[in-house]
Amino acid sequence: MNRRSLFRRARTPLSLMAAVTVAAGLLAASVGPASAGKATSSAHRKPTVVLVHGAFADSTSWNGVVEQLKRHGYPVVAAANPLRGLSSDAAYIKDLLASIDGPVVLAGHSYGGSVISNAAYGAGNVKALVYIAAFVPEKGESAGELAAKFPGSTLGEALRPVPVSLPDGSEGTDLYIEQSKFHYQFAADVPENTTDLMAVTQRPVTSAALEEGASEPAWKTISSWVLVATEDLNIPPQAQRFMAERAHAHTVEVRASHAVSVSHPDAVADIIEKAARTVR
Repeated sequence: MNRRSLFRRARTPLSLMAAVTVAAGLLAASVGPASAGKATSSAHRKPTVVLVHGAFADSTSWNGVVEQLKRHGYPVVAAANPLRGLSSDAAYIKDLLASIDGPVVLAGHSYGGSVISNAAYGAGNVKALVYIAAFVPEKGESAGELAAKFPGSTLGEALRPVPVSLPDGSEGTDLYIEQSKFHYQFAADVPENTTDLMAVTQRPVTSAALEEGASEPAWKTISSWVLVATEDLNIPPQAQRFMAERAHAHTVEVRASHAVSVSHPDAVADIIEKAARTVR
């Protein structure tokens, strides 16, 4: 075997070692910036927006709002509010909040406002509350009491009560809006072909949920935003303004029915994003 062939053989493992060393260096160089970029991205991650619907609606009532928030890069969860009782509904949402990593902007519509006020109390990751044509109750106040505090609600005469057996075996009452009255009562500024579907798919709320008093409200310690729907026939606009002023909330008014998340999703998304931009 000549010297040249020996050199060629010896050079092969040396070349491989050199190549491995260079590759390792390149990998280290590429991993470093990527990791730093990931950390930077995580540090500036937008808060998760959790949306809680109210009575006579379901999570799809937020669809237009969700589309805009997602388009602007917000993680979004539209919770399925049970509508069985205020304390149990709030406990359900509180468990959902505990499962979310990072800060949360919590928004509620209608009776969902009462739910988020209870659920956010003591939830350390909730950094802002947004009330959309919603109840903002003080401790002990019920949704029914607040709706009747000022004139203007015609909800009572539009309701259809249905006796039901509750999970604990007791007797209760589910409340629906009469389908023939749904468009006028709930969503007069939404096209009727849409409200016809909303009326059929509405989720009932128990009368007990609307009569149950609120616990200690989170809005006393968490910054709040309120959207007042000025054409609302469920919660009188005067009641919405009263609750907003009492909570020292950042307030906007929109000429809209109670179903403002459906008729004016841009306005709803805008106030939620205003709240979200204050979260650090």
